Amino acid sequence: MKVLWFIPSHGDGRYLGTAKGGRSPEYSYFKQVAQAADRLGYEGVLIPTGKSCEDPWLLAAALAAETKRLRFLVAVRPGLMTPTLAARMASTFDRISDGRLLVNVVAGGDPVELAGDGLFLSHDERYEATDEFLTIWRRLLEGEEVTFAGKHVSVKGAKLLFPAVQKPYPRLFFGGSSDAGQQVAARHADVYLTWGEPPRQVKEKIERVKELARQEGREMEFGIRLHIIVRETEKEAWKAAERLIQHVDGRTIEEAQRVFARYDSVGQQRMRELHRGRKESLEISPNLWAGIGLVRGGAGTALVGDPETVAERLHEYEQLGIRYFILSGYPHLEEAYRVAELLFPLLSLDVPSSSIRGEVVGHEFFPNVIKV
Repeated sequence: MKVLWFIPSHGDGRYLGTAKGGRSPEYSYFKQVAQAADRLGYEGVLIPTGKSCEDPWLLAAALAAETKRLRFLVAVRPGLMTPTLAARMASTFDRISDGRLLVNVVAGGDPVELAGDGLFLSHDERYEATDEFLTIWRRLLEGEEVTFAGKHVSVKGAKLLFPAVQKPYPRLFFGGSSDAGQQVAARHADVYLTWGEPPRQVKEKIERVKELARQEGREMEFGIRLHIIVRETEKEAWKAAERLIQHVDGRTIEEAQRVFARYDSVGQQRMRELHRGRKESLEISPNLWAGIGLVRGGAGTALVGDPETVAERLHEYEQLGIRYFILSGYPHLEEAYRVAELLFPLLSLDVPSSSIRGEVVGHEFFPNVIKV
């Protein structure tokens, strides 16, 4: 099991749907979160992408210099950058970070935001463009000189002069719940990502993508994006979940869901279906809570409970075939410590021997941060 954390480059806070208890998106705070994740033994961090976030590549490059072993899952955006430019960025980052790059392929799901960036392709056309983009990107990083004429992307005599450290290239992570997205993932991705849906739905996705990959003559790994609300007791955890959305009212939910309704992302539609815009009955599967998705786009579910219960739920996903767990919690600095203290000892983690995880579990490192 490999566990990654999250850099809240759009801002952070103790509550959702309000500025109360908020933390502005400042580099000094991002550095705190990254260095905590680095020292605690997290495999890496996901840096989000979009107009509401700081640029992920510039932020990752800065944070790589502030950390020692942490990997950075950074987005490439087909349609917003060319595959040759993206290949040069990836190879440069991989070299200057000594092989710590992971690549997150993001096709986009908000037509309004995409139009603002000058991209006017339909949902399926974006995945056509992504397929062509990744065909070129992978061949360049494998050392080929590429001439390719596609419907959306064409290059002639493209070549990458400075290779990446990782061979044949940094691992490609890819999330997409639509048929078009899964087809492209099966053809190119190393790790297929899903948001935190109930285990039955996740199992169906894994089986579907595995079969598509087999048809391409490939094998792949799987990952999941989840929030975590873990406390020493079940009661405390559920109280923390309710506190997180205590300032979320009906109007705030309605405004957020109106924005999400315009998305053509199948994954976002599946997230909305889990809660249907209501604050009632948010536990959609044992310990899986959909409250975050009321006002937050993207990953909208959290595992809630005491350490033993949350660990059991994570192992259920692991038994389905999930290896990469990309976790987060509000606020991200304190919750990075809390998850490491309470959950890591119960998980079958793949962490380097240089991690100080044992010190944290022993309450010897920043004990006051854990107990806020």
